Amino acid sequence: MTDLIRLLPESVANQIAAGEVVQRPASAVKELLENTIDAGATDIKLIIKESGKALIQIIDNGCGMSERDARMCFERHATSKIQSAEDLTSIRTLGFRGEALASIASVAQVEVRTRRLEDEIGTCVRVEGTELKEQSPVNCLHGTSISVKNLFFNVPARRNFLKSNTLELKYIIEEFFRVALVNPGIAFQFYNHDKILFQLSASSLKQRIINLFGTSFSRRLIPVEQQSALINIGGFIGKPEFAKKTRGEQYFFTNGRFMKNYSLHHAVESAFRELIPKDFFPTYFIYMEVDPKTIDVNIHPTKTEINFLDVKSIYAILHAAIKQAIGKFNLSPSLDFEVEQSFDIPPPSPDRDIKQPTITINPDYNPFEKQIRPQTQIPFQSDSFENRSSWKKFYEPINQPELDSKPEKNETLNLTLEENSHIFQVQNTYIVTHSKRGVLIIDQQNAHERVLYEKLMEKRSDHPSGSQTQLIPHTINLTPEDTELLKEWRSYFEELGFDITNLSKNSFIIYSIPAGIANQNLTGLFEEVLEQIKSPGNQYKQDRKQNLTKIVSKRMGIKRGQKMHPEEMNSLVAQLFACKIPDISPDGKPIFISLSYEELLRKFKTNLE
Repeated sequence: MTDLIRLLPESVANQIAAGEVVQRPASAVKELLENTIDAGATDIKLIIKESGKALIQIIDNGCGMSERDARMCFERHATSKIQSAEDLTSIRTLGFRGEALASIASVAQVEVRTRRLEDEIGTCVRVEGTELKEQSPVNCLHGTSISVKNLFFNVPARRNFLKSNTLELKYIIEEFFRVALVNPGIAFQFYNHDKILFQLSASSLKQRIINLFGTSFSRRLIPVEQQSALINIGGFIGKPEFAKKTRGEQYFFTNGRFMKNYSLHHAVESAFRELIPKDFFPTYFIYMEVDPKTIDVNIHPTKTEINFLDVKSIYAILHAAIKQAIGKFNLSPSLDFEVEQSFDIPPPSPDRDIKQPTITINPDYNPFEKQIRPQTQIPFQSDSFENRSSWKKFYEPINQPELDSKPEKNETLNLTLEENSHIFQVQNTYIVTHSKRGVLIIDQQNAHERVLYEKLMEKRSDHPSGSQTQLIPHTINLTPEDTELLKEWRSYFEELGFDITNLSKNSFIIYSIPAGIANQNLTGLFEEVLEQIKSPGNQYKQDRKQNLTKIVSKRMGIKRGQKMHPEEMNSLVAQLFACKIPDISPDGKPIFISLSYEELLRKFKTNLE
């Protein structure tokens, strides 16, 4: 019987390793940037094309490599970082396993040009799929230039599973941020299709955060500092009032390495408890220094997960440091002299078509009334019932039924009954009304989402009547990845009634918005909508306008728990039954439950028996 166990060929072993280390272009960017920093570079240039699928190039002014090292760096487990097993307990470098270049070269076409400062001539090495194609002397600047072309060219199945260019660019920007945030003393340039996305000079940590996330962060940050025998903590947290409904700017770094740890994340969030609303998330940039012997970074191929020897003590120290920083901020506001003195809102472009703002007047407003109800956010449409079809049979509104007595309050149901009212709200969530045929219980959130969805879907870019011009245009500042995403989806936003202009690098000004969201937090609206768009499930949907309309309707809709006045409820019900599909929300959830009088009578008879 023949032997079954054999050694894998080197090329196959490298491709298996690449499956763990190089999952997408962003993984290759991360590994190459970390090697560049380990080489002592102070100026790094990152160039990508087609979101890294066609080209990833990194040019640095680091120490460079000799002719032998330039060839050896492509061998598996060849590294300059460790020499013995004991070195694993004192790792200070970002890379150390010697798998990065070998894994990348096994699934791409890689070219390295490198020269040490003391050498007169450099070395060029070209490798394709672990096969050496060329090694020759070359004239080049000191440092290293690595070009990774046609990633996964020999593994088409892996290439086909990559996401859209927008999503892959998002992942690359995330990795770039993680490296740039922990190395503020290094200058970075980031080019995408020959267009510069970031140009960062060496700076302080706070200025690096501002340069990456926008000038608005200059007034959002609170310094954090705590030193102990076990751990030293530094960095910044966001002020509680700037917490967001999406997880975004949340970064942990340990010994100069980005890492994820749910336990420490919980320590930060619990420190903000009772300071921010439910379902909101704080911003933090936390930098920790610990003894390398007390952590293990070699537990995951991407080295983003770290084991701590005494995580409970670190949890307590971190939690206390965050609470102390928040307390100091509340007690003593500080002046910041490091912030660049520049305007957050740039002036509009000269060719901007200025639109005259309009003012809506309520002719029924009477300032001398004793009780003034707030203006409804749902405009009543007098002709809403004319478009109903099959739903007209059930929903036929009637006047208030005659009662033997009309008390102001029904103690049993704890409801206030108003004269000529046949609609009321339960738990500020459900609208209860009745018709000639029975009782309707309507979910107000699902109902309003359906109404908004159908209204927005009817809008067209050449039919702007559904928009309202802002009296004072609103400026929003987005993260760089959200900026690129908004540019890609801008035409779809405009079809819904938004008038958006890109003012500067990451700033936009909103001149017009769809009718009905005048009181919305536009910055929060765009942040939440873009976050929903970025989720992988939404990337696959073909009809972008339909997808965006669902997301915007959900964000704009009335929420459960929101009190509504009778005229608002009547208007919402009228508009709901004028919809083409009034019984199902855009997400496929039921909107109402109908109970006929015959069914009610049958249930009560059963109960009496």
